[in-house]
Amino acid sequence: MLFDFGQPTDGVIQLAFVVPDLEQAMAEYSARLSIGPWTVFRDFAGHDPRYHGEPTEAVAHVALGFGGHLQYELIQPADDLPSVHRDVIADRGYGFHHFGVATTTFDASVAEYVARGYPVVFSASVDPQSRVAYFDTRDVLPGMTELIEASESTERAFTRMFAASASRQLSV
Repeated sequence: MLFDFGQPTDGVIQLAFVVPDLEQAMAEYSARLSIGPWTVFRDFAGHDPRYHGEPTEAVAHVALGFGGHLQYELIQPADDLPSVHRDVIADRGYGFHHFGVATTTFDASVAEYVARGYPVVFSASVDPQSRVAYFDTRDVLPGMTELIEASESTERAFTRMFAASASRQLSV
């Protein structure tokens, strides 16, 4: 099954990168890779954010944009608190952070990752219908993996972003 923006409801829909300067990164990704327009969230953490199971106050500035049918996420930590973003920066610097994988079976998918030895390193609700969970899969992949609950609200929001990008591409 596919989302209206052309990606599978149970597969990779997003590539994410940690960046030192969100504004500069958006400009570069737009100019060099034709990604955008961007939807920006300042001081974002979601609802009930948890880092290694404990409540966290860490926030980030986040930009979401499409290049073709793939969503790109740019993340600039907005504080110095421990976070999944700071973990990667400390380990290897700025750059690729995670694959965003949609799932229609969120709880079962989380349980599968945990059963494979990957505890949840970050979790939050992004709206009442959609949750996310990050797993540190850097031992077998070039970054972490974020499970994104495929919900009607996720589809609506991401499809609006995709449509804005497609309109931009047609007018260029």
